Amino acid sequence: MKLHFFKYEGAGNDFIVLDNRSQDIVLGEKEIRKLCDRHFGIGSDGLIFLTNGSMADFAMEFYNPDGSSGMMCGNGGRCIVRFAQDLGIIPEGKTEFLAPDGYHNAEILKDGDIALKMKDVQILEKYADGIWLDTGTSHFVVKTDDVKQENIFEKGRTLRYNARFEKHNGTNVNFYTELQEKELLIRTYERGVEDETLACGTGITATAIAYSKTKKLPNGMHTISVKTLNDTLKVSFLKTGDTFTNVVLQGPAKKVYEGDVII
Repeated sequence: MKLHFFKYEGAGNDFIVLDNRSQDIVLGEKEIRKLCDRHFGIGSDGLIFLTNGSMADFAMEFYNPDGSSGMMCGNGGRCIVRFAQDLGIIPEGKTEFLAPDGYHNAEILKDGDIALKMKDVQILEKYADGIWLDTGTSHFVVKTDDVKQENIFEKGRTLRYNARFEKHNGTNVNFYTELQEKELLIRTYERGVEDETLACGTGITATAIAYSKTKKLPNGMHTISVKTLNDTLKVSFLKTGDTFTNVVLQGPAKKVYEGDVII
């Protein structure tokens, strides 16, 4: 089977994106793993199907490089919005789409950034070494003095499989350093990729929210600037105690290339 694919990236987080509105593309876990493999396939941090949405402009199906699914991907969400714009599905620049964690609104801003509305969040588990929360998928957030010096693979992998998170099927792990108030530097070990990625949208969102709790920011609207190794994104939210609403992830997303591959 010849498959036409598109490659998109958001802050260095790269994805294979497929237009499957016709529902004629059927891929199993084995095919997804091979396509995402950086040595034997196209190479990516995940694979995304754009499909028809019965009550929205379109629907998003996200798969990790290991073939697992059922979770939201923030950068992937911004990338599929750009893809939908390129396909002419959302010419007006605003959209609503269905993702694994529910419906999301998004807007393509004048500067080209995409502002993606994330799910409401409530901090559920607090530990001496960090905060766990769900921003569409499971994340553990750890504050560190110098994130540039951390062994992300070793420490992230250890925490990813920690017994505390077995009930969540493991967790993504984010390490951050506060550069100045409301400005963070982040690195992420991503579950499903099983390595550090250049960026993780739900992880950036989780880290900004966890930071606001650790920093004891007052109730109200806040915007946190989060620097990855490749780019800078913004997370805004309304904080009311341990509940966070109006959560928006803003950052770049663009097409890299397109091509054909034989499955």
